[in-house]
Amino acid sequence: MRYEEQEFLKALDLSYSYRLAKQMEKPRTNPVLGFRTAGSKAEFETGELLVREMKEIGLKDVTKDRVEVDVWEFHHALLSFQDQEGKEYRFQLGAYQTQFDTHGPREFSVVYVGKGTARDYEGLDVRGKLVLADINQRDEWWINFPVYQAKLKGAAALIAVQNQGYGEVDDHALNAQDIAGPADAPAFSISRADAQILKKELERGEIRVSFDAKSLVREKGETYNIIGRIPGRNTKKSILLSAHYDSYFSGFQDDNTAVAMMLGIARALIKSGYRPKYNLIFCAMAAEEWGVIGSKYDWSTGAYEEIFTARPQWRGQVIADLNFELPAYAHGRKDGLRCTYEYRRFLKDFVKRISPDTTAYPDGIQVLSPIETWSDDFSMAIGGIPSMVNDFASGEFMETHYHSQFDNEEFYDEKVYRFHHELYGRLVLELDRLAVAPLDFSRLFRAIRDSEDSRLWQRAGADGRELLKEAEEKEELGRKLYDRIMDVNRRYQELPDGGEEGERFFAAFEPLQEKLLYAFFKEQDYFVRLNWHDEVLFPQQAVRRNLEAIYGALDCLERGDAEGCLEKLYSIDNNRYAFEFEREVFDYFTQYVLNQPADRLKWGSGRIIRHENLFSLVEGLKKYLEEKEGQPEKRQGERQKLQRQLEQAAENQAACYRDDIRYMTEAVRKMGALLAECDQAISGAKSS
Repeated sequence: MRYEEQEFLKALDLSYSYRLAKQMEKPRTNPVLGFRTAGSKAEFETGELLVREMKEIGLKDVTKDRVEVDVWEFHHALLSFQDQEGKEYRFQLGAYQTQFDTHGPREFSVVYVGKGTARDYEGLDVRGKLVLADINQRDEWWINFPVYQAKLKGAAALIAVQNQGYGEVDDHALNAQDIAGPADAPAFSISRADAQILKKELERGEIRVSFDAKSLVREKGETYNIIGRIPGRNTKKSILLSAHYDSYFSGFQDDNTAVAMMLGIARALIKSGYRPKYNLIFCAMAAEEWGVIGSKYDWSTGAYEEIFTARPQWRGQVIADLNFELPAYAHGRKDGLRCTYEYRRFLKDFVKRISPDTTAYPDGIQVLSPIETWSDDFSMAIGGIPSMVNDFASGEFMETHYHSQFDNEEFYDEKVYRFHHELYGRLVLELDRLAVAPLDFSRLFRAIRDSEDSRLWQRAGADGRELLKEAEEKEELGRKLYDRIMDVNRRYQELPDGGEEGERFFAAFEPLQEKLLYAFFKEQDYFVRLNWHDEVLFPQQAVRRNLEAIYGALDCLERGDAEGCLEKLYSIDNNRYAFEFEREVFDYFTQYVLNQPADRLKWGSGRIIRHENLFSLVEGLKKYLEEKEGQPEKRQGERQKLQRQLEQAAENQAACYRDDIRYMTEAVRKMGALLAECDQAISGAKSS
């Protein structure tokens, strides 16, 4: 282990990080439950606390970057009623980012609506009433669909109870998520334990309750990302560390411990006397959990605004973003570091020399790609900063404690927390030893090759051979370029640190850095797309998956298996919602992706470019299945009509697929040209 690493580890103080994580819990909008949310007074107070903390530990140039966000303040939600036996009940409710203010206690009727689908409202009058609905957001649908359905039925507000999916740790768990919907469709959450009491009383019919709630949202407010630096030596190039400081409930794991770890690493680097070559930037991001009304992409707003409006100059200057989420809890037997494709090879080599505490991670460390949309690193990446995050989304914590009041210090794991301090502090030191960002584009092209399946080409009238050929060639180019980059870095590390020769060598390769980072930014622009479930895909992948499902549905229908046909359609774009909700609900949440301005879509803008609307087909198949006793001739005619609709959808998607393959082939060629420029820049820097 190198000297600077040893000194850094000696200077680490986990008690500092733990204390700061606990201190961040104090500002809150809801005096009982917590919450410090986008643009709220509590978020502002926490930001001020972090400004003082950054200055106190010795960070320089501490600043507050103003960013525009929509504001949410959740003050309280209390529901009380008296049962048939005269027993009084009083429930604390959670809330979603919607507008609802009773201005004190008001009486409402409550109606139970099952899962809150269109069918669940049949025969019910819910106008002006509170509706109670079960929800499983991980396995069925997001909260916005039943909430908007309730709005269309005239309900005053929907109260959701998590029926598995989230908050499974305890029956008294409340849960909060981003609403991904309009502000005027109000929503709250209730625990399973309290909901069970309500449901038992509702078995006798509607009940009257007193509801006192204050949840306020407004457009175009402001919040602040908090930034401090450890200045580097004679360069504008930087390494970024980031974590978000807004939260649901107390937010101990998500994300107090991450912000505190980030500053704990900064403090230890300063105390150790380390003088970095790169500027080390420490950024506490606001409005990660939510920050824009009426958008499917309503989280990571603070990070998106930071890179696209507040500091677009970071593009071309910052060689890596190390983003942190929930770092004081083991999310599995194996630790995970998730990164963009370009950092995968470097990180795999780096972790080979890291030995985790086997009691924390008995199966070691894995490196995963690509990044996902769950956290701020996605916004950073599409803004042109190669990013990574400690993997946190695959463990059981997400289903049990995440976004509930049980996200607290009771589940703090000191060994895990210490290991992550050490791992990411040492990674900063490793990156700071480099003259050139270690970006390996070959893994990207390998992933493009892996994303194709030649078995689909003939049926779709497509030909991806040229794409695969180009990707294979560029994979080899990327591999050779990475080898040359790492050769440059080895030569740099052999020079005396801080000497004139080393300074000249570093300066000679700064233009190459900019070309590499520009190539990375264009790669994100060319290749990063999303499907309707927020998975990160290549442009042709979503259509290819749709085609596989449509062809499977056609095969089912030809065999007379209408039920199997429906099952296949469930996976196509957002058509699963056609199964359970009214046309107006389906259309609203389709159009707010396809027809909204970029400033409402944020990091999702332009990432979904295709949609196959199968609502009528789904309705027709459902009706066909329900009317099994019809005349054979009539049923045959109905089936043929459905088959023609499905064949048309297949033709549409096949045309899109062919277009996307052509697009991908050309984009791979363009990327190859950019990488060739990088290769030439290495030769030019060496010769100079």
